[in-house]
Amino acid sequence: MDEVWFAGIDLGGTTIKLAFINMYGEIQHKWEVPTDKTGDTITVTIAKAIDSKLEEVSKPKHIVKYIGMGAPGPVDMMTGTVYETVNLGWKNYPLKNHLEAETGIPAVIENDANIAALGEMWKGAGDGAKDVILVTLGTGVGGGIIANGEIIHGKNGAGGEIGHICCIPEGGAPCNCGKTGCIETIASATGIVRIAKGKIAEAKQATRLAEQKDLSARDVFEAANANDAAALEVVDEVANFLGLVLGNLASSLNPSKIVLGGGVSKAGEILRSKVETAFRQYAFPRAGKAADISIAALGNDAGVIGGAWIAKNEWLTHQNS
Repeated sequence: MDEVWFAGIDLGGTTIKLAFINMYGEIQHKWEVPTDKTGDTITVTIAKAIDSKLEEVSKPKHIVKYIGMGAPGPVDMMTGTVYETVNLGWKNYPLKNHLEAETGIPAVIENDANIAALGEMWKGAGDGAKDVILVTLGTGVGGGIIANGEIIHGKNGAGGEIGHICCIPEGGAPCNCGKTGCIETIASATGIVRIAKGKIAEAKQATRLAEQKDLSARDVFEAANANDAAALEVVDEVANFLGLVLGNLASSLNPSKIVLGGGVSKAGEILRSKVETAFRQYAFPRAGKAADISIAALGNDAGVIGGAWIAKNEWLTHQNS
């Protein structure tokens, strides 16, 4: 049988990550290109990047059977339309149609957090489990929910928006979605810094957080690891609310794996263990016992591997139809 590759693509605000991946989820080549701030030129950039890399590695284009791409924002899976991505100026943008027209390769489009979840399920911390929750803790909070091996999309593509679960009904901080009190305002990197600044103002004893000129979430976790009292208060608060949200999700979905990803998850065990403690407190006991909480294993490769997963499934479906 001829060599079979899939192109996994993860569209980010700064870079577009691309990879050629085989049937077994093994990355053959990976690279990235800058994200065009003009959304209309992104598919042209991707097409050129694919052709250029194939030429570089001396491979024919026909071995790339399908493209699986993750895009920010809710996606209509049937048509491959991105409902809205503010940063790129997309509104009801027919990404699948444009991508296929530019590349000449059939494509399937998914939300970026969802493909990261699928990547972790297939080759990462999900370890092949079929009931997985991935929560990505970065500048914002995203998520993907997999039930019985299938991503939950919901009625209009908004399923799995974990970051916008409200955990402070009154008096919460404003969120970019227009509501207040979302977990994104607490467990994101920006939320952690906001809470930390409040703790600095309230601190009754010296804290190393006050010494940081441009305070970051990483600074907070480093200080917490050094037993800084204010930093530990921040981590405890963040972990408590995140554990509450994940506990409620587990009581609804009964997953076997909960995976913490995104830049904030690099805090590692100090975050994971505290989230797990809160999670066990809030989850329905039987559901709580069923779920392992772990740190994501694939890093920046989760999206391209998840993209290849959906591309492979689409290709196999068409092969068998």
